[in-house]
Amino acid sequence: QIQLKESGGGLVQPGGSLTLSCATSGFPLERYAAGWFRQAPGKEREMVSCLNTDGRIIYAESVKGRFTISRDSAKKTLILQMNRLNKDDSAVYKCAAAWGECPPTLGYWGMGTLVTVSS
Repeated sequence: QIQLKESGGGLVQPGGSLTLSCATSGFPLERYAAGWFRQAPGKEREMVSCLNTDGRIIYAESVKGRFTISRDSAKKTLILQMNRLNKDDSAVYKCAAAWGECPPTLGYWGMGTLVTVSS
């Protein structure tokens, strides 16, 4: 059974950091394109970052230089390190994975974890 489960969200002050994890099971993560998406209230979903199987990485312009995506194949976990967070980063973050290349929009999804950036 394919599963993706996010963790690591929470409340953080502006300028702070959070690390999101997406624990996966039921498929070989290293052979799937995998990424992070977010959606804030009243806004459309956007892809934050995506990691292709060949190592190519895509970042949204708004997070370049602040966020880092990585994959721990041994732990079957996708990670998003988020630094210098601001209020615009507040959203529900979801991970997704799909066969093929980024974006993994039509693949498997987790339920999400809430990130709130507030003082």
